[in-house]
Amino acid sequence: MMSDEEKIIEEETVEQTEPEEEIQPDPEEEKDAKIRELTSEISELNEKVAVLKNEYAKAYADTENTRKRLQKEFETRNKYHIQSFALEILPVLDNCERALAHETTDEAYRKGVEMIYSQLKNALAKEGVEEIEALNQPFDANWHQALMSEPKEDTEPGMVIEVLQKGYKLKDRLLRAAMVKISE
Repeated sequence: MMSDEEKIIEEETVEQTEPEEEIQPDPEEEKDAKIRELTSEISELNEKVAVLKNEYAKAYADTENTRKRLQKEFETRNKYHIQSFALEILPVLDNCERALAHETTDEAYRKGVEMIYSQLKNALAKEGVEEIEALNQPFDANWHQALMSEPKEDTEPGMVIEVLQKGYKLKDRLLRAAMVKISE
């Protein structure tokens, strides 16, 4: 059995060991803190979304620009695909013209050269290669190359009075400038 003194000491010990009343946080403060935290997180996520949208827009624009550039290059290459071949064939046309300019008694030879010349011109014409009209035209530095000039009566200055070598264009592009003599 416990004495009175022991009972008092035990009660004091129990009183001392009893936990003090804990302070409960205000539920409204907790709610406001959680709202601030979530609002901050939402703001961060919205900023990230904005950055990603901007990056996506840039990547999409770059892709579209690349697609358009490649499409244009493809169309240009397709339009002028014959250019290098046509440049190789032009000297053959020149030689056919030289052969036809000489008089010959061999009609079979002449007829053969005329046929080859005609076939070459027709094949090139189908691909868009055209002769540049130069004789009796005003000199145009975009299509003509003046090699010489001389005064000529009854002709105004700057007119093409002789074609030394024919010029050709492929559709709207210069293949070879016409070598010309112009009037002074």
